[in-house]
Amino acid sequence: MGVLDGKVVLVTGAGNGIGKECALAAAKAGAKVLVNDLGGGAAGGDEGSAGPAQAVVNEIKAAGGVAIANSESVTNRAAVRAMVEQCKDELGGLHAVINPAGILRDKMFHKMDDKDWDMVIDVHLNGAYNVCRASIEHFREQGEGSYVLFTSTSGIIGNVGQANYSAAKMGVAGLSHIIAMEGAMKGVRSNIIAPFAWSRMIATIPIKDEASRVRVERMQKFMRADQVAQLAIALAAPATKDEKGAVKDSPTGEIFVARGNEIFLMSQSRPLRGLAKIEGWTPDTINEHAMAALRPSFVGIGATTSVFGWDPV
Repeated sequence: MGVLDGKVVLVTGAGNGIGKECALAAAKAGAKVLVNDLGGGAAGGDEGSAGPAQAVVNEIKAAGGVAIANSESVTNRAAVRAMVEQCKDELGGLHAVINPAGILRDKMFHKMDDKDWDMVIDVHLNGAYNVCRASIEHFREQGEGSYVLFTSTSGIIGNVGQANYSAAKMGVAGLSHIIAMEGAMKGVRSNIIAPFAWSRMIATIPIKDEASRVRVERMQKFMRADQVAQLAIALAAPATKDEKGAVKDSPTGEIFVARGNEIFLMSQSRPLRGLAKIEGWTPDTINEHAMAALRPSFVGIGATTSVFGWDPV
C-alpha cells in the first residue's frame, strides 16, 4: 500500500529530471498521474514536443500504473486550468500538485536582457501561481490538497549569474508560505523544496574554472533526481488533520533542501539582533554604532557552496 493510494497527482515538467522522477515515484506510491511537460529545451523558448511526457506515461503504464500526458506550458493560464479539469475528468480528481517545471537563462545582471528576465519569471513564478490558482478552490472545497513547489538555493542563499532565477525562486517561496497560511484550516498544505540534483538545467551552467568543474561532477555523481522525488512524494501525501479538518502536525509552509541522501529544514527570515537608542538614530550613529554592533550577525554574500561546503551523503 503506497502513501498516495487512491490519489491523483499533477506533476509539471515531468518529461525529464526531477519532474520525471516525481511522476514515476508518485505512480509507484499508488497515485494516478497527469504527466505534464512542454517538451522544450532547458532554456525554454522553443515549441516543445509531446514526446517526453508521453514517454513517461508509457513507462508508468508498463509498470502497471495509471497516467495520462499533457504537453501544455505552465505559463498558459487557460491551459493550466484545463490540466486541472483533465485530472478531474480523466483520472477522477486531483489531490496534489508537484511543480518542478523550470528553465534557466543565466547571465550577469548588468548584461541581462529583458527577455531573459521575463521568461524565467514567467515559467517559475507565474507558472507556480498558475498551477496553484487553478487548483486552490478545488482543494479548499474538498478539504484536502497538497502543493509541493520548488525553490532553489540560488534564491534562498544566492548564486552569481542567476538574478532572474533567484528572484523567481524567492517569489515562489513567499507564495508557498501564504498558500500554507491561508489553506491550513481547509486541509490544504504547501511546502517547498530546494533540490540539489543533476538535471538538464544544471548541465547548462557554464564551467569556468576547476572548482566549478569539481562541483558539477560531484552533483552529477552523488545527487540524483530520484532522491529529491522521495521527499516530494512524502510532502504530497495526505495531511494529518484535526477533528475540524485543519492541518495538524503535517509540515506546511516549510522550506526543505534535498541533497543526495540528506534532507535539511531551512530557516526563514526572523530577527537576529536588535538595537534601540532612546534619543533616536542619525545616519552617523547608525553607521558608527548600529552597523558595528550588527556586523558579526551579517549573513554576507557567500554563494551556496559557502553554506553547503561538504560532500553530499
